[in-house]
Amino acid sequence: MTLPDLNIYRQEFTDKGITYPLSASPVAAEGLLAQLPKAEGKGWPFDTETSPDAYSRDIRWPKITIVTPSYNQAAYLEQTIRSVLLQNYPNLEYIIIDGGSTDDSPSIIKKYSPWLSYWQSKPDRGQSHAINMGFSLASGDYYAWINSDDYYLEGVFHLIATTFGSSKKPAFVYGYAYDLDESQKLSLIKVAPFPDYFIKIPTLAQPSCFWRAAIHQPIWEEMHCALDYELWLRLVKGHKRSRLRQPLSVAHVHQNAKTSNPAMAAKWQEDHVKMWSADAHGPVHEWKRINFLNRIRMKLYRLLKLI
Repeated sequence: MTLPDLNIYRQEFTDKGITYPLSASPVAAEGLLAQLPKAEGKGWPFDTETSPDAYSRDIRWPKITIVTPSYNQAAYLEQTIRSVLLQNYPNLEYIIIDGGSTDDSPSIIKKYSPWLSYWQSKPDRGQSHAINMGFSLASGDYYAWINSDDYYLEGVFHLIATTFGSSKKPAFVYGYAYDLDESQKLSLIKVAPFPDYFIKIPTLAQPSCFWRAAIHQPIWEEMHCALDYELWLRLVKGHKRSRLRQPLSVAHVHQNAKTSNPAMAAKWQEDHVKMWSADAHGPVHEWKRINFLNRIRMKLYRLLKLI
């Protein structure tokens, strides 16, 4: 397994004149809703916002860095962007890396560019590369990425910041999520607590995951579909984590999404073979035991109403 050096990516940006650290996204004492471009749609995040009054002015709020990898998802992208900005978080670094979209994505991003820390639209080597480029510019205390067809729920950044700042001092915070299908049906995805032994069971909802910058690791760019799952194997293990028993995000389930497109089955299999090869995480000889114990674990969690 060969992981990229994000310092090299950052140097490539600074060689082009990009100043590091980036400027924080602009905030407004009265909230950004009145300042942002008008958008079609009702409710969050179109005509409502997280109240700026949620954030005490007597507190120095830690910086949250959000990266959005983008490519030809114009139908969803504006909702994604607004769900980040209308958190009205007082110390936000928002970076969008678009892979040279051929739809309306670049014009949508440009429309919101005054409120972004950085954005670009040019060909890249795919989603993993885009995420790594974004995080190479990150200077926040806490990190997350949100794909261009997903969005955060209202008030999430306040919840995340206070959870990281709690007495438990977690390094990784995760929560529930919704899937939203093309008929607009919401399905709640509950995520169970898990010890390190069960980290190989893919349960985390990627857009509902946040972590401290201190534990960040690069995405393995050979991963095409399972990039988040592979990252969790390295990033989460051995670190203190907190689970929020409420949904933090919504993922659109549509025919072009990697998780729901049957045409991507071969790519998922390729990722699986690479991930468990001898020069990566290595073969897992106790899969049957892990899965058996996991079934027992999940039954106990349901009995104890932990999920």
